[in-house]
Amino acid sequence: MSEYLSFGEIMLRLKSPAHERFFQSPQLEATFGGGEANVAVALANFGLDSGFVSVLPDNDIGAAAIRELRGFGVDTRHVRRAGERMGIYFLETGANQRGSKVIYDRAGSAMAQARVGDFDWKAIFQGSRWFHITGITPAISASAAELSLQSVKAAREYGLTVSCDFNYRGNLWKYGKKAPEVMTELVKHVDVGIANEEDCQKSLGVQADGGHMDVTGGELDVGKYEQLSSKMLQLYPNLTVMAITLRESKSADANGWSACLRDSDGFHMSRHYEISDIIDRVGGGDSFASGLIYGLNTYPDHSTALEFAVAASCLKHSVPGDFNRVSVAEAEKLMGGDASGRVSR
Repeated sequence: MSEYLSFGEIMLRLKSPAHERFFQSPQLEATFGGGEANVAVALANFGLDSGFVSVLPDNDIGAAAIRELRGFGVDTRHVRRAGERMGIYFLETGANQRGSKVIYDRAGSAMAQARVGDFDWKAIFQGSRWFHITGITPAISASAAELSLQSVKAAREYGLTVSCDFNYRGNLWKYGKKAPEVMTELVKHVDVGIANEEDCQKSLGVQADGGHMDVTGGELDVGKYEQLSSKMLQLYPNLTVMAITLRESKSADANGWSACLRDSDGFHMSRHYEISDIIDRVGGGDSFASGLIYGLNTYPDHSTALEFAVAASCLKHSVPGDFNRVSVAEAEKLMGGDASGRVSR
């Protein structure tokens, strides 16, 4: 059985070519992606024993998604084959002052129809040590929210460490409940919290002193992140680690990138990266989450784990597609200060 498991929906990703608007030319690039699957792929790419738990229809598209995951070394034995359709998302990549755009088509998907009782968590968690979930799965349907809560409760019961990226997706919360109604209960069963400032505010209703944090101005107040991480550990004493990414969005092509982490030893701040000429920022948060999971289970201290996560996710911005195809050696090279981008011969 896999030591590191993630649970959620993998989708068909349909992207307009390069920086074109939707259907500017009559073609879309078809790949696969989704927050939890992105984490499973990256962990496998880092050399960890990684598995993915999900539901996919028993058709050629579902089979292709499974082949893609297996190609990265992800264990897919716990992907159920059920339902009629696979979730889809359409992506238009922005440039300069025009932001990227995502349109979801995942209502009624196999994962959205999954419910409590569909998975034997005791069998799935046999021999596993880590379970990862996000705030995306509870947003897609009421039954998926109930299943998500069941999964984290079972993971804790069977002794796994639970990590959760609080991902807030406003376009998905359509079934009658607001995000905090669901997520505040789910996070009570989480050990490692991962978020950006919007996720804490909109998924959990937690804000730093002084109220809403504006992330559109290109500069961020680190002091407020220190307050926010402290408040999270106070409100959720089950959390042993709270990590928050800091993205300074100067344009669609240029971002500042760093992160902070709070644990029992205090507040840790990573180095800061200026990322220009972004190739694909989708999956950036997932690459941070996977980097943090790898780092917390590899390095002797949380500060080094944080630096690895930020370096790995910084490099993801140079890789097209949802999946982070960066190696441990490449991330560690950047951690060590080599950001030259010189040709390796």
